[in-house]
Formats: sequence, C-alpha cells, structure tokens
Amino acid sequence: MKTPFVTKDQLEAIAAKYPTPFHIYDERGIRENARRLKAAFAWNPGYREYFAVKATPTPAILKILKEEGCGCDCSSLTELLMAEKCGITGEDIMFSSNDTPAEEFQLASRLGAIINLDDLTLVDYLEQSIGFIPKKICCRFNPGGVFTLSKTREGFQVMDNPGDAKYGMTRAQIAQAFTSLAEKGAQEFGIHAFLASNTLSNDYYPALARILFRLAVELKEETGVHITFINLSGGVGIPYRPEQPENDIAAIGEGVRQAYEEILVPAGMDDVALYTELGRFMLAPYGHLVTRAIHEKHIYKEYIGVDACACNLMRPAMYGSYHHITVMGKENAPCDHKYDVVGGLCENNDKFAVDRMLPKVNMGDLLVIHDTGAHGHAMGYNYNGKLRSAELLLKEDGSVELIRRAETVEDYFSTLVW
Repeated sequence: MKTPFVTKDQLEAIAAKYPTPFHIYDERGIRENARRLKAAFAWNPGYREYFAVKATPTPAILKILKEEGCGCDCSSLTELLMAEKCGITGEDIMFSSNDTPAEEFQLASRLGAIINLDDLTLVDYLEQSIGFIPKKICCRFNPGGVFTLSKTREGFQVMDNPGDAKYGMTRAQIAQAFTSLAEKGAQEFGIHAFLASNTLSNDYYPALARILFRLAVELKEETGVHITFINLSGGVGIPYRPEQPENDIAAIGEGVRQAYEEILVPAGMDDVALYTELGRFMLAPYGHLVTRAIHEKHIYKEYIGVDACACNLMRPAMYGSYHHITVMGKENAPCDHKYDVVGGLCENNDKFAVDRMLPKVNMGDLLVIHDTGAHGHAMGYNYNGKLRSAELLLKEDGSVELIRRAETVEDYFSTLVW
C-alpha cells in the first residue's frame, strides 16, 4: 500500500488554485532522504552526492538539494546553465555527457566543473575544445558483457547489459586515456561507471564498488596516476510496486565501506573520495502527478479518462512502467473494478495503467500517480499540442509554492515562424 504525502482535502484546495494536472513534490521527504544518504556514506570524508539533474531539472529542487550538501551531475549545456543560475559552480558540478559538442566542454570548463570523459577520442577533442587538459579529470568505464548480481536456480540474475550500452571506455581504453591525460597535465583522476538501472538490492552498489575499486588499484599500478575519487553513479532504485522491497541506504553504505576497507585501504588508497549521482532514489518517491477523472468509457474494456496524458508522464507509455495509483478519498475502499487509466493523446500507448484493479472511480475524482518525482515532468513533451503541466512544492510548513507554471498556448506558439 502506497500512501500519498498529501490528503484529499489538501489536493482539492490546491487544485482550486492550480488546476490539474500538476506535479507536486514533498520538501520534507526530499530533505530527509538526502540526509539519510549523507549519513550512509559519512564514513568517507570526501563523499559527495551529485544529483542527476536530468531526473528533475527544476531550480527549486536543485536549491533544496544544494542546501543539503549535494552537487549537480549535468549532461548538457542547458543543465550546466541551470546549475550556474542556482549558484552551483566549480567542483560542485560533475559534467557527464556523451557525444559532446565543443561548446559544452567549453562551458563546463568555464564553470570549473569536473569533466567526466565518455570516450578515449574525447581526450584529444577536449584539449582541442578548451585548449588544455584540466588538472582534475574523470573517465567513464564500461566493462562490457552483462552485469550479474546473484545466482538463482534458473542461473544468474542479469541486472543489465553494459556490453550493449553506448557509454564508457573499455578496460584497455581507460588505461590509455589515463596515460595520455597524465602526459597532457592531468594530476587527479577519477573513475565512473553505471552498470544497472533501478536496482532493488542492497548488494548492487557494493558489487559495483568492488569492480571499480579493483580497477582503481590496477590502473594505479599500470599508469602511476593518482586516483583521488571514484563515482559510483546511479542505479539504486525505488519500489514502484507496493509489494516490492525498499533499499536500505544505510546497509548499502556499509557494504561499500567493507569493500573499501578490503580493496582500497591495503593498496594505500585510503584517500579516495566516493561520489554518487542518484536521481530516481533521491526524488522519485517524493513526487506525485495529480490528475482528475473526466471521462469513462465502456466498450471491450472499462476505461477511465483523466486530464493528464503521456506528455505529463512518459514512462508508462515508453517503457510499460508501473506507477501506483491512489484514488483520493477511497484509500480504504475495495479495489474491485478493473480499468485502463488513459490520457487523451492520439496514441494507444497513452495509458497510465492497464487492467488495474482500483476502487470505483467517479467523474471528478482526484487520482494520485505515485513516484513521479524523477523522470516525470522532466520527460514531458508537446505531442498533439499538449501543454506541460505546473510543478508545485509542498513545503515543510504545509504551504504550497508554485515552482514552475503550466505552459500556455502562447508558450507553444512562441518558437514558431509564421
């Protein structure tokens, strides 16, 4: 059972001022989660969370996380500019991009960001783009193959397939990159890798850490460079379904600590700082898409039409992703009606839920779609001329603040040349 962080009465009052659909975020939940993460890695003096801006590129959210000690992981020119406008610059930014234009490297350099190179060819390209190699630099590693975590009766449980991903360098390439970067003036080196997405296991980060820690020891011996940080990236997931287990970030931090003590400390690398770049874990549970039932249809299936659509939340249409739905005011009613919950796009995949058991939905009911705080509003678009919705912040004192207004028809037409 997932419980919304707002009540029906609260939402009705909010919707009277800010019409549905809208995304709303829970400031208290965001801050408490950031503090839990920080505590889990407090044993590492250099630890830093670089929030993945792509997940929720909203200035009010970035400023909250900045107050909690987080930096920004940016992957584009616009994300860099947003971080700068939020007062986040220098080594508080990790710039992790791929297929990167020169102008983006130039801006990252001007801001003093830590640049994370995705490919061996970018060593020379970066130097050509900005005129030098930064003293502090990072390279992204891709081990290839498949990443496996545990063995079951059916064989290995495959978490993801790095060998099919476009990101990162091979083992040989990252060694070559480090050597070349050192020759060009780099003095502090970092390693980054992202091997699996939305893992629901306390073992993922420790397993990834062991891979990267061993790699760091090998690269230090082979190249002689000073590796000062390792970025464990993202991938720590959240339970979208009520029955799924929740990760224990304290246990995850302890598992990484044990790997650190076993691998890096004996190699004389106990000065290595750890970084993370979590997006979904940081924000997803603390955002709701709030929408209202406006139509019902009875044909071969039962449909509930809402005033939101895939333009407000793409994940179910794009990936078939599950997002839990609460019919507000009917939290304890029996789920004895089977519905497809749909939006108004001219596409048949515009469905927030398929064959979902819910209480009887009446026209005008408010529905909360859970876990939209990351990769929700951020993935919005304007197909069918739909306009992107507002973003609201439920503040710790219970008040509500508009942090992004809804788009207007004038916004939609503003880039057109007639």
